[in-house]
Amino acid sequence: MYAHLIKQLNELINYSFEEHPLYTQFIKKAALLNITDDELASLGSDLKSSIEKSVTPGFVLLRDFMVSTRDSANPHHGIWSQPNGDEFYKLQIRSYTTTNYSPEKIHNIGLSEVARISSRMKEILVSLGYDANKTPGTLMNELNEDPSLLYEDTADRKEIVVQDYMDMVTEATEGIKGYFHTMPKAPVTVIAAPEYSEKTSPGGWYQAPALDGSRPGAFYVNLYDIKQTPKYSMKTLAYHEATPGHHHQIAHSLENEELTLYRRFGYQTSAFSEGWALYSEQLALEAGLAPDPYDELGILQSEIFRAVRLVVDTGLHYKKWTREEAIDYMKAKTGMSDTECRVEIERYIVWPGQALSYKVGMIKILELREKAMDALGDRFNIKDFHSAVLDNGNPPLFIVEKMVDEMIAKGLETN
Repeated sequence: MYAHLIKQLNELINYSFEEHPLYTQFIKKAALLNITDDELASLGSDLKSSIEKSVTPGFVLLRDFMVSTRDSANPHHGIWSQPNGDEFYKLQIRSYTTTNYSPEKIHNIGLSEVARISSRMKEILVSLGYDANKTPGTLMNELNEDPSLLYEDTADRKEIVVQDYMDMVTEATEGIKGYFHTMPKAPVTVIAAPEYSEKTSPGGWYQAPALDGSRPGAFYVNLYDIKQTPKYSMKTLAYHEATPGHHHQIAHSLENEELTLYRRFGYQTSAFSEGWALYSEQLALEAGLAPDPYDELGILQSEIFRAVRLVVDTGLHYKKWTREEAIDYMKAKTGMSDTECRVEIERYIVWPGQALSYKVGMIKILELREKAMDALGDRFNIKDFHSAVLDNGNPPLFIVEKMVDEMIAKGLETN
């Protein structure tokens, strides 16, 4: 991890002004303001001076400190190796999952889910004619090498992929309307990740729209590695980050004027927001948005990826796994590319517990949906359920359960 940070700092130090991401992004945004060319040039000159006199020297100081302390770096990868690391990890679990689950329980849930999802993936792969003697992870690795499932590495590849993602988002927005009482007013657009952050960024992420509606939601896609974008995995990423996932949930909250400003923004309950996004992938499958078995494989690979997170995060921070053990396990079980696995595991090393929130949240939402269906029978309405989950901002899971219980009670009172 030290080596990665030192490399990033050297890149920032050695940028020319015209290529420096602080400068290029500033000029790009400032050009949209209602200012004269002279004012824009003056602002650009001031920024160059700040980069030269303050920003770059600061990065040099940090780089030199990292280099001088490299030999003293912690050789272990888990938070267990830090003072009170085990207790800190338990606190992280409680914070990110809003549950009292122990590391051991989460690890075992992960192992069980990995086995269940692997079985379904194997069933689909065999039905498509793939070798029944190979593991799903091995077969998914082979799919990543299949030219028919990858984009050609042409000069306009990024533009083509971005447009294909945008088409998927548009299709999902129309196809999912029957599952909600209302849809977000704010649109969502697809943007390629900035080149300066491609090597260390995840496959995709979401940025919320502006509260006043002046800026749409943004679904960023990382197009650095061509094998990072196999065609069969694209729909599930679109569902997770855009619609009906993060964009739907976050824009729905921001536009809900019945909530206070604090509740509209939420306090970033990871188990709720990420649990909803992962649940949305399955919801899209149930809604018929991914009829191709390869697209279902993409959704299952996404789900097993989050189930694997339960195993590797607790493995690293509780069971004392190494970085390499975690990478090997993730690649063997998911069939993700080497680049993806490395980036993901290094993320978990520096962010203990956050990766647990996705699958824990999804499991809770599905448990609550099943509870409501069992209790209400023919009176169950998926739109009402989704309103109970989404209409209260970004709450911890125990509040979501309370809201669903109230919905069930109200439904039982209706004749």
